[in-house]
Amino acid sequence: MYPCKKLRNLLILFYIPKLTILLSKAKGNKNMAALLEAKNVTKIYAKSQHPSLNKVSFRVTDGEFIAIMGASGSGKTTLLNVLSTIDTPTSGSITINGVNLRNLTDSKAADFRRDNLGFIFQEYLLLDSLTIFENIAVPLTLQKLSPKKIESMIRSLAKSFGIDAQLDKYPSELSGGQRQRASALRAIVKHPSILFADEPTGALDSSSATDLLNTLKESNESLHTTILMVTHDAYAASFADRILIFKDGCIIQELLKQNADRRAFYESIAQTIAKLDTER
Repeated sequence: MYPCKKLRNLLILFYIPKLTILLSKAKGNKNMAALLEAKNVTKIYAKSQHPSLNKVSFRVTDGEFIAIMGASGSGKTTLLNVLSTIDTPTSGSITINGVNLRNLTDSKAADFRRDNLGFIFQEYLLLDSLTIFENIAVPLTLQKLSPKKIESMIRSLAKSFGIDAQLDKYPSELSGGQRQRASALRAIVKHPSILFADEPTGALDSSSATDLLNTLKESNESLHTTILMVTHDAYAASFADRILIFKDGCIIQELLKQNADRRAFYESIAQTIAKLDTER
């Protein structure tokens, strides 16, 4: 067992093979092929009286921005873990890009994460001994791209992430918001099929959180990055296009932004969460 969540997340970011973690249904657009599809996904941990996930089914199409919400213990982080190959479901199936995750060995799962998935965690997980440029370059280096190609890919996106002037600095020289945007760029620069974000604004002040959310939204729209973001915050969720709300391991409600502006969607999310809280 890994001694702490931070070490586990660092191993995930850098694709160490054989990573083992011991540890109502929403519908997508039926007219588009699913990038990700979960069918009857159930997760039951040893000594637990109730499933952490209970026959969860939904689909994600290319280019969606989805927020996963719910109270602590509702199953949202467990869902993120099994979708991203960090953990395995007890039953059910998950396919991403047509690949059934259940068929992947630990080594193949590590390769799959490296080639297809991006991660942003609440912790920045930047290596203090590397510059920001070098930190961002790590996943591209693992893909064995040329130095010229790596530099081109990083510098082409750094300005839109607001860190072009910080690339030669070390993490300790940056603000929290700048470090999290660097983490986001490290995840997005390799153009993953899906970006998984686990409470990415949890350690940020309100201004830095807004900057990061705007950056993620811009990446979703301009780069067509598909994003699944776990958050407890209605404001953060309002940047998404679809909300899946969890309770007791099940998706109990889906909210769609459709043509609403972000403020109206935020109010709708806040009202829904408040109503669910009163029904506990």
